[in-house]
Amino acid sequence: MVETTGGEPDDGAAEVLDRPLPDGVRRRVVQIVSDGFGGLTIGELPTQLRQFARFAPNRRAKFAGNAMASALETDPLFRQRIAEKLREAQPELTGALDSGAPPPAADPLDVAAAAYVLRPAGWVKLVAAAGEEALRADAERADEESRAELERLRQELAEARGHTKSETERLRTELESAKKEAESLHRKLRGALSDVKRGEAAVRKLQAETDTARAEGQAQLSAAESEARRLKARLGEAEAALEATRRAAREGRSVEDMRVRLLLDTVLEATQGLRRELALPPVSVRPAETVDAVEPGRMTPKDIAARALSENDPAILDQLLALPQAHLVVDGYNVTKTGYPQMPLEKQRLRLLGQLSQLAAQTGAEVTCVFDGAELAAPVLLAPPRGVRVLFSKAGVTADELIRQLVRAEPPGRPVIVVSTDREVADGIAKAGARPVASVVLLKRFSHG
Repeated sequence: MVETTGGEPDDGAAEVLDRPLPDGVRRRVVQIVSDGFGGLTIGELPTQLRQFARFAPNRRAKFAGNAMASALETDPLFRQRIAEKLREAQPELTGALDSGAPPPAADPLDVAAAAYVLRPAGWVKLVAAAGEEALRADAERADEESRAELERLRQELAEARGHTKSETERLRTELESAKKEAESLHRKLRGALSDVKRGEAAVRKLQAETDTARAEGQAQLSAAESEARRLKARLGEAEAALEATRRAAREGRSVEDMRVRLLLDTVLEATQGLRRELALPPVSVRPAETVDAVEPGRMTPKDIAARALSENDPAILDQLLALPQAHLVVDGYNVTKTGYPQMPLEKQRLRLLGQLSQLAAQTGAEVTCVFDGAELAAPVLLAPPRGVRVLFSKAGVTADELIRQLVRAEPPGRPVIVVSTDREVADGIAKAGARPVASVVLLKRFSHG
């Protein structure tokens, strides 16, 4: 039995709670212990609570609440000391509890907490009644809060319904507007598609007309090119015929001159004095020598071409140049762009002319090098090397045409060798009696020395 402050036995000490303390009552009990904690000495405190002796009441209630509640429940002497501090702090409440009639205006939680500490007779009922009162109060407070929350939710629901209604009306209006706009866009789209189809049809028609016009233009261009080639061929034939006529006229005059000179020689033989006076040279050309024929032991370019040599063998060029009175005509840029196209044009010309000069000195042949001068902005400052004739074509005349003119200017029967890889040039000069040689053959001849 725990003694009370008056030394009388505590009738309520044997009473025991059959349920845990309500939370509200427990918090008030911890606060009572924390308030009375500071009035006790270290020796009066239970061992487990001495470490909290210097804590402030609020910190003690926060950090040592469980320890203080446990000590109050298990240590009767500590509970009696806290009860004494409570009587000193709240004499009216504790006196009323001791007399068995708690004040009706007091807080039920304070009454239950004080009864739990003092343990008067019937304290369990007071604690249970305070717990029920606290639960009832909590229920009423929760009910009030629920009603207030329900009312707030009803107001929010009404506001949400109003907002939803206005938003629905706005969305319905926007939907109607969007439908009208979509219908307008559909009409415009159908019109645009119709325009596109008409445009595509017009484009297809225009494309067909363009293809037809292009085909007609191509056909006309081909016909014009064919006519130009035909006229060019006829012009070449006419030029060849003119040149042949001129050559025949020159040859005719030479024969007459020889006949006159032969007559003069006869007269001179009869009249020695007249010969001495006129001092005429003896006749060196006979009429039979003017007839074009191949003498025994002599070779023509066609004879050399018939030999068993490869067309790319440089020895064939040496054989051609060994013919009497051979004339070598070189398509300059065709050779340089085959052998060393990476060099500038000026260096290409100088290199080729130097090599041709050495070839002319070795073979004694007449050498003519032709360059295309149609696109030259100014005359080329060039000193032709010894033994090489250098020609540039005039404006409007290609190097190929100049080569054909050179071939046609030569008399029939003279060996003319033309160096060019251009197939059109080779075919043209071959018809005129010249011998075409590929540019690579001349380049190989240069490399062999």
